[in-house]
Amino acid sequence: MNKIVSQMQSSKIRSFDEYINQDPQMLKLTVGEPDFKVPEHIKIAAINAINQDKSHYSYFWGISELRQAVAEYYPRKFLMPNYNEQQVVCTVGATEALAATFKTLFNPGEAVLIPQPAYQIYESLAKINQLVPVMVNTESDDFILTSQKIAQAIRTHPNLKFRGVVINDPNNPTGVLYTKQQLVNLVSILRDQQLWIISDEIYGELTFNQRHYSLSYFLPEQTVVINGLSKSHAMTGWRIGFIMGPQKLMSQIVKVHQALVTSPTSIVQYAAVEALTHGKKDSQIMVKAYEARSNYVTNQLIKMNFKVCRPQGAFYVFAKIPKFLNLTGSQFALQLADHFHVGVIPGAAFGDDRYIRISCATSYDQLLIAMQRIKQFCNKNKA
Repeated sequence: MNKIVSQMQSSKIRSFDEYINQDPQMLKLTVGEPDFKVPEHIKIAAINAINQDKSHYSYFWGISELRQAVAEYYPRKFLMPNYNEQQVVCTVGATEALAATFKTLFNPGEAVLIPQPAYQIYESLAKINQLVPVMVNTESDDFILTSQKIAQAIRTHPNLKFRGVVINDPNNPTGVLYTKQQLVNLVSILRDQQLWIISDEIYGELTFNQRHYSLSYFLPEQTVVINGLSKSHAMTGWRIGFIMGPQKLMSQIVKVHQALVTSPTSIVQYAAVEALTHGKKDSQIMVKAYEARSNYVTNQLIKMNFKVCRPQGAFYVFAKIPKFLNLTGSQFALQLADHFHVGVIPGAAFGDDRYIRISCATSYDQLLIAMQRIKQFCNKNKA
């Protein structure tokens, strides 16, 4: 058996979620899955594809119509370079996109910078590929990676060969969104150090009162953009993602992609064309709901003396547990689930067990009940 794999842990998010699933009374604020339905016009497109027998292997890059749609859709939505279809690879979700990108970009023994707190998949993929993940704590800079933090991490590890950095924007679990200036501030050191940038922008459409900017606009020759329709169009189970980047690099990434999955599901690709051509406003109703929910949860937690970085995007609230509770994130989450039937994710899943992550991808009514229970839990433990 692969020794690296045998020493790895399975997803802490999924493991905890499975544990609380055994409780029929559980109010789950755990997994990052939209509670909205897939828009009807996308469902119809999938049904039409089935009825038209579009059920055969597609071109391994993805069908031309979809790659053209991707190349047009995202640069219009965000500040990004103008891509053509030869710079787009269609994948089985953003996770496979990340896996193919990690495998293509780096050699065993090379180091990758990962701002923390971070979604666990980045560190897992680094380890699977025999890389050295260097975790960079960003708490002191309001969870934003800075050029100073990058320089410090490189100085601290003089014997490592740094080849890449991961940027998740908007961020899971914090909901932090980089401003245009914050991205510009990273350009000089990333260019000087010749670091590949893996820019995970899966939550890019879910931003509150601020446009999403992509680092690819400022460093197109060094940036690989990861995106997909799971969050923006509530298509988590459909598993469709995209990689965008320099054309020469795409011709290499697609080799790994083909070896991993051959090609994405044909029917889903045709549905994705519909999402990108006629679903440009599909995410708007979701964004309004997520913003209202996130603001409510944030305000309630602040009243309970949690330290919270107010989210600017996605649908998560990352909250630091008050010292008076004298609990780690894992202890808090376990006791809250066992005694008050509310499920939240311990911060340990993201590298900092002083926190918990609350997903606001559930109804406002459910969040009202959850906040009442969390308040009761805190009051009980305070005494």
